[in-house]
Amino acid sequence: MKLKTLFAGVAVSALLATGASAADMVMKFGHVGAPGSLFESSANAFAACVNDKLSGKVEVQTFGSSQLGKDQELLQKLKLGQVDFSLPSSVMSSVGDVFGVFEMPYIIQDREHMKRVQAELGDKFNEAAAAKGYKIIGYFENGFRHITNNTRAINKPEDLAGIKLRTPKGAWRVKMFQLYGANPTPMAFSEVFTALQTGVIDGQENPYAQIASAKFQEVQKYLSITGHVYTPAYVLVSKSHFEKLPEDVQAGLEECGSETQAKVYEMAAQLETDLLKVIKDAGVEVNEADKAAFVEASKPIYDEFGSTVEGGQQLIDDVLALAKQS
Repeated sequence: MKLKTLFAGVAVSALLATGASAADMVMKFGHVGAPGSLFESSANAFAACVNDKLSGKVEVQTFGSSQLGKDQELLQKLKLGQVDFSLPSSVMSSVGDVFGVFEMPYIIQDREHMKRVQAELGDKFNEAAAAKGYKIIGYFENGFRHITNNTRAINKPEDLAGIKLRTPKGAWRVKMFQLYGANPTPMAFSEVFTALQTGVIDGQENPYAQIASAKFQEVQKYLSITGHVYTPAYVLVSKSHFEKLPEDVQAGLEECGSETQAKVYEMAAQLETDLLKVIKDAGVEVNEADKAAFVEASKPIYDEFGSTVEGGQQLIDDVLALAKQS
């Protein structure tokens, strides 16, 4: 009930805004988030902002639960003009190498740190997106990721030995969990519940908002609070399609991308408290992992990123330097 109440305002405002379909242009926002997820509330908040700011000109309609495609499909549909917005997260490391910096364990300390990274280094990320035909018009979040599984509580990296763990389809996440001794298994988010339920995989790693909204607590015994990666989510558009829009529409969309971020961060912070309780109340055994042990075990992945990605070491250094202000 608490979860429903939290999102009610955003969902209702989005519905009210999209109810009057007298707009000149209808734009589709596809994402993979389940009902009640942070992705759903974030996309709805963005839609409500646009539908209010550009009333009569643009109506944004949101489609969650991979209705319009999984992450990789949505990236293709953006270019084809079949979808106008998507909300990729970890999958962006397949778009450009620089996005892999967010796959480095424990590199982002908190949301204030992320805001500074966005402000100081945002041009690098937009250049990488533009090189593949995309444009970032806003930064939301997927959040701090934690591990759930059915085998054992995870306190240190060695506890992951042999555990078949679902990861997103990003090379660095796979490398990271291989380094920790797990058996990482890339898989689309929409397939994870059934794979956990049937024992095809032992566990997965996601923020509380994705864990709870996808009901993984119903098919998992252990939650280990690792906070191993913070993943931003990007409000992504096709660069070429975006540039064809009227200038006032472009400006309104970018304003809403920026303005909605504060609301997303506020909701995300609240969910970290509310949803941990939801997961615990479902009977999942919860433990605080030894983060120092994970940080120590993560050094080789930093070394590899720094030595194999062009400008990788400088990017790591720049991000870590911004953390020191936290």
